[in-house]
Amino acid sequence: MGWIVLAVVAVLLVYLVSIYNGLVTSRNAYKNAFAQIDVQLQRRYDLIPNLVETAKGYLKHERETLEAVVAARGAAVAGLAAAKAKPGDPQAMQQLGAAETALGGALGRLMMVAEAYPDLKANQNMMQLSEELTSTENRVAFARQAYNDAVMSYNNRREVFPNSFVANLFNFAAAQPLDIEKPEARQAPKVSFT
Repeated sequence: MGWIVLAVVAVLLVYLVSIYNGLVTSRNAYKNAFAQIDVQLQRRYDLIPNLVETAKGYLKHERETLEAVVAARGAAVAGLAAAKAKPGDPQAMQQLGAAETALGGALGRLMMVAEAYPDLKANQNMMQLSEELTSTENRVAFARQAYNDAVMSYNNRREVFPNSFVANLFNFAAAQPLDIEKPEARQAPKVSFT
């Protein structure tokens, strides 16, 4: 009889260890996915000063636009540092998401202003930087999707029964996905038949 109880306890212990290890693996997966976002965002942040320098000579009357891009980049770098320190933390992810939304808006305004300057638009350096920035934006989107998928998988794993008991026992906190809003995506298209 004692062997049966001991065997049941051993099986239960192995099962709990398996749940714990699965939670750790999932948490490490979303942290690794965030590291990929970090790489791509850092690449993006490194391109922005070159873009601003290239545009500066042409946009003498658009100083506010250039300053807005530089300020938004600074806020985004700070947001990334906070998120890097605590990947998945709701406050850090919201801070990064808001900073990235602001940076995207500032870069969008810079690109719209650049359209009004044919010499700048035709500048080889500006075209190359714009192309690299677009490529990096796509990489950020893919990395963000991979991170958000890993966060969803982790959160699902920590919330299902009986994993939720182990997650609560060992303080596995919920992870926050990274949402970067695109204001233009939220606006309804304007249709005019005149």
